[in-house]
Amino acid sequence: MDVTDIVEYNQSLLNSNDPSHSFFQLDRNDPTAGFDFDATWLPPHGYPSETQPPPAILGRQDVLTTRLIIGSHFAQYLRISLEEQKGYTATVGISTNKLASKLVGNLNKPRGQTTLLPPYAINSGYASSDGNNTLESNLTKFLDSHDIGKIPGIGFKMAQQIRNHVLARPPDFDTGLIYGPTKESVTVRDVRLFPGMGPETLEGILGGPGAERGIGGKVWNLINGVDDSEVQQMRKMPYQISIEDSYIRLDTIPQVLKELRMLATSLIKRMHADLLEDDEDPEFENTKRWIAYAKTVRLSTRPRPPLNTDGTRTRSFNRISRSGPLPNFVFNLKESIDAIVEKLVQETLLSMFRKLHPQPSGWNLSLMNICVTNLVETASESSSSRGRDISKMFKRQETVLREWKVEDRDVPPDPMPQKEEPYDQAEPSAGSDAMESIMEGSEDALCQTQNTINDDGLWEDDDEDNEGLERCIECGALLPGFAMPAHERFHSLEE
Repeated sequence: MDVTDIVEYNQSLLNSNDPSHSFFQLDRNDPTAGFDFDATWLPPHGYPSETQPPPAILGRQDVLTTRLIIGSHFAQYLRISLEEQKGYTATVGISTNKLASKLVGNLNKPRGQTTLLPPYAINSGYASSDGNNTLESNLTKFLDSHDIGKIPGIGFKMAQQIRNHVLARPPDFDTGLIYGPTKESVTVRDVRLFPGMGPETLEGILGGPGAERGIGGKVWNLINGVDDSEVQQMRKMPYQISIEDSYIRLDTIPQVLKELRMLATSLIKRMHADLLEDDEDPEFENTKRWIAYAKTVRLSTRPRPPLNTDGTRTRSFNRISRSGPLPNFVFNLKESIDAIVEKLVQETLLSMFRKLHPQPSGWNLSLMNICVTNLVETASESSSSRGRDISKMFKRQETVLREWKVEDRDVPPDPMPQKEEPYDQAEPSAGSDAMESIMEGSEDALCQTQNTINDDGLWEDDDEDNEGLERCIECGALLPGFAMPAHERFHSLEE
């Protein structure tokens, strides 16, 4: 975690007259949110082994030491809160960069924290007890004791190349797996003080086709404790999910199938753990949704070279791999993991393996790896997603559209009240102005049908149109018989 901002803010709040009664403010907008701490005391532990900074440093009100003390109290608060609220224990390293923080955090496991104390540079101006201004850098002293392969950012292959250069020969390995430790350690101090060692030398050792540009300068900075890499924002999903295992001997198809099933089972469980989340909609409790889909599956193996004529075997770090589309059935949450694994092995992984190793025998593997990659975030409201999530729209449409839902039911019409007057009793007057105004523009006033055109281009009346029509006794409108009950209902509503 990069806590530079919050440490600087609380450093500006310190009371220089009474630093032992300080308050760590967690929220700039809420001065009551935080905790009390003693800015003259360092939470255990520190490196070197003493738990407090040297008195000479504290007496000078060293800025770096003050910042490290503040950061250490914040780390202690986070550790205790995490354990009390979530039940998780944690180990923390406190320093000024990612490299030193990662390494110093390994010293007091579990449930501990360690602060790498100043000075961080030789001849830094700190006064020692004898008045000599040449205090040894604690950062250099700490890094020098580590094997070159333990430094973050220096991988296995790079460490091997550096060891070969320093020893002028390949180092001897312990018997066992391919990643077994060397019998003789090459420390950071051995590399840093090796004659002629520097960025240019390391570039010559580690550079070449496929190597990172400027790799020599980067590694030289790492072994001297210089790491300018920034702490990246946490990703919602990983770049890839990979499962692998190494073997002393793997040379038969039954063994391969057994290992493929074990690796695929671990892979599917990891995908469920990393790529599934609970549905946020309370209407769909206990349901899961994928936050990302992997599009590609890759199978990698590392064949062990054959024996040399003298009976020895050359160690090889080269892998061969095969990639293909990840089948959609992997994302089926209704099937059991065992069923998905078996289908994945038989339909995808086994055919990839046969393409990597066309011969059914004669090979011996020291490693197998299964990886899903090319992850794409599922549709959501975030900017990095592909499209928008419409699944919730379909899940909720029954509830949302219920108000406007039309149901087709066979409901008989309401019984119409019978008119007591005889049909021919209420014949309307043809010249009634009131009746004409009522009927004008009314849907109940049916116009005479015009079906044909005569020779003069005029519509002709069809005398047969009036057959089958009934006349309303109240308004005199001519209507088909089936429409008369509804028309009478219209008049009853007017009343």
